[in-house]
Amino acid sequence: MSTPTQPLVLKAALKTYPHTRALKAGELTDPAVDLRFEDVEPIHRAFAPMARRQVFDVSELAIVTYLQAKAYGKPVVLLPAVVAARFQQGCLIYDAQRAKPDIAQLAGKRIGVRTYAQTTGMWVRAILGEMYGVPLEKIEWVTIEGGHLEEYADPAFVRRAEAGKQLLPMLRAGEIDAAILGNDLPEGPEFKPLIDNAAAADLEWYGLHRYVPINHVVVVTRALAESNPQAVRAVYDLLKRGKESVAAENAGKADKLLFGYDALRGPLEETLGFCEQQGLLPRKLTVDEIFADSMAILGDAAY
Repeated sequence: MSTPTQPLVLKAALKTYPHTRALKAGELTDPAVDLRFEDVEPIHRAFAPMARRQVFDVSELAIVTYLQAKAYGKPVVLLPAVVAARFQQGCLIYDAQRAKPDIAQLAGKRIGVRTYAQTTGMWVRAILGEMYGVPLEKIEWVTIEGGHLEEYADPAFVRRAEAGKQLLPMLRAGEIDAAILGNDLPEGPEFKPLIDNAAAADLEWYGLHRYVPINHVVVVTRALAESNPQAVRAVYDLLKRGKESVAAENAGKADKLLFGYDALRGPLEETLGFCEQQGLLPRKLTVDEIFADSMAILGDAAY
């Protein structure tokens, strides 16, 4: 008589979203895996440890961090699963008590961002360049942290603020003219979007590109992918079931949770192009190279 196979215990890091809540609460399960979630808040604090040292078996990861990790040869494997996406044009803000910078005159201005390689920063720069003709290299980008990958060095037009500085106090003090913030966007009237009618502008961008800018994806370690492909398939299936659990409330809205190779190919190709234009990658990557890491494992389930 055979002994039942025990599920493989996996260390995981995922933010609690509507589509991951049931998975993290243990309401969605798979007999192949036992996901043990670490409490990481904010979730971006998991990204550098995952990209550098693979401290989790399964982890949410910013798309730029993943692409840099892949380009630098880190042993992480992308699952074709987006867990966070957002329209970005409201993320560029200024101090409403000061004169509003003219978007057509941003050359020579100082714009703060947590790190130059931050995904939200990449998207805002891509939009400024594409939609508003802003010469990105003529802006003085001011950062308060380094990137998630130790190998990456910022371009020459990026400078690090003094230790201990934070973006909102710098904005209040006039040390920077605008700032890019993501999940930490402040509420209230003190700070306003620099881009007029940001929501309408986002819809214009969506009309051109037909996807919501990707913020976070999910990766597994190469060690897990090579040693237990069944566990990787189980994780991907659980993530898909999480998306399906909120399908009714998201019906009729732009799909922020892209799943599968076909859905991700076009958006990833554009994302790679934006990253290359901004000097974020040490070498050229292709979507086929990225997908090859998981295609043999997930097969038709991810189309």
